[in-house]
Amino acid sequence: MEKKTTSDFIHKAVMLEEVVSVVDRVPPGVFIDATVGGATHSKAILSRRDDLKLLAVDRDSSALEVAYNRLKEFSERVKFFHAPFSSIEKILDDQNISLISGFLFDLGVSSPQLDFEERGFSYRKEGPLDMRMDITQDETAHELLNNLSKLELQEIIKRNSDERFAGRIASSIVANRPLENTLELAELIKKAVPAATRRKGGHPAKRTFQAIRMEVNNEREELLAGLASSISKLKANGSGLVISYHSGEDRIVKELFRNTVTGGCTCPQRLPCVCGAIPKGKLPHSGISPSKEEINSNRRSKSARLRVLEML
Repeated sequence: MEKKTTSDFIHKAVMLEEVVSVVDRVPPGVFIDATVGGATHSKAILSRRDDLKLLAVDRDSSALEVAYNRLKEFSERVKFFHAPFSSIEKILDDQNISLISGFLFDLGVSSPQLDFEERGFSYRKEGPLDMRMDITQDETAHELLNNLSKLELQEIIKRNSDERFAGRIASSIVANRPLENTLELAELIKKAVPAATRRKGGHPAKRTFQAIRMEVNNEREELLAGLASSISKLKANGSGLVISYHSGEDRIVKELFRNTVTGGCTCPQRLPCVCGAIPKGKLPHSGISPSKEEINSNRRSKSARLRVLEML
């Protein structure tokens, strides 16, 4: 297996024009790219807004190295942080930043991470059962898949992917231990899913790989912590943007944004607010998807959904 390097890290940004059109309207100040990756979004933002400074954050050290090289021309306005979402509050405190102009979370796995088989994210290429966003952390998918009980695996798969056949897949994983590589895992998942279902939709292993990856990287909890911290730091007229790729992520984003808009109102919907909550933001739309042209040119953008929060 030929090992790829950071010079091979080519990431096509999703919904780039939609993102920069929102960032064009934020006030001057500090902007957080919480998933800087290949820095395509960040470079476009910095090129258009010379009154913004950028905090470039990523759990993936390879992605961060690429971003550092691609943003060298803006070095006076960029600081880089190898950190998870849950560290955003500490990063802001350490930098003595009380308010930010905006933030961007582009969730999920990047194209380079999928294409680098040694990272273990792809169900189409043989690689180790790794799936770590941050390769310095200890637990990999290998430990998780080979040590958890059937019930624990079933719950993880169901919770993180809404997989209908979570029980059958979990049983197959346990029965075929030890598992050593991604294609071995993908094949047993395929066999565990009924033939009629396999003939419809995408690859039968897609949801389970997503679920295991999310568990390895603690993605739900990280998103909740990082997004809540970022929202709490948004200044007046600032904007928060999140691009999600599956319903579980999108539900978290939708709920946190809605809670900000209503100020935490607990009154029944469609009835006047009597709890005293004070609205803090607004939603310019209920979420948008990529154009047909973008989906045709970048098939991996198909499931993307962009949500935007604008502070009052």
